[in-house]
Amino acid sequence: MLVLAFDTATPAVTAALHDGERVLAESTTIDARRHGELLAPTIELVLGEARASLRDVTAIVAGSGPGPYTGLRVGLMTAQGLATTLGVPAYGICTLDAVAYGSGLAEPFLVATDARRKEVFWGRYSDMRTRQDGPFVDRPAEVPLEGLPVVGAGAALYAEILGQGGSELDDVPPYPYAGALAALAAERLAEGTPLDPPRPIYLRRPDAVVPGAPKRVTA
Repeated sequence: MLVLAFDTATPAVTAALHDGERVLAESTTIDARRHGELLAPTIELVLGEARASLRDVTAIVAGSGPGPYTGLRVGLMTAQGLATTLGVPAYGICTLDAVAYGSGLAEPFLVATDARRKEVFWGRYSDMRTRQDGPFVDRPAEVPLEGLPVVGAGAALYAEILGQGGSELDDVPPYPYAGALAALAAERLAEGTPLDPPRPIYLRRPDAVVPGAPKRVTA
């Protein structure tokens, strides 16, 4: 097994390679405006560090969101293109699941990422592997905290509202780093757990809209 995983649903452009037992290489750049420019070089970098080639890859995994439309589709289109070229399966895993898995938490908690427009994408988890509810998109004040700790970049961004928890959460990664995404995918594949196809999780319409008809100008 050699799993190539990457995610572009958040400002983290991240990729990793996993051999079924451990992460062989991982690279992440935080840049919300350069997903399309950075993903391919990041993939090349982790392949080089692992001394592997694309032809060695047996599965492609992409974070399927939720996330902003433009960044999210970069990773998913890349996954579909690579899978077709290499003749290997491609899968999608909820980006919030990758954040949850990377937290390592064994007790109930929430994951929240930045959804822009002063909103967060969020989900409820019983532990690092099990999503109970979500994903949803809401304003921070509308998230039902129920006294649970919140992890992810959304928690840091809206700390005055969502910042619940103690110092034990300080080391929890704020983004869905590809090492966690790859490890989660490898674990599920080894267990025979069905994985979803690489399709985007959109919780609202894209920011970009088709321009309307030009206004008439009268003298």
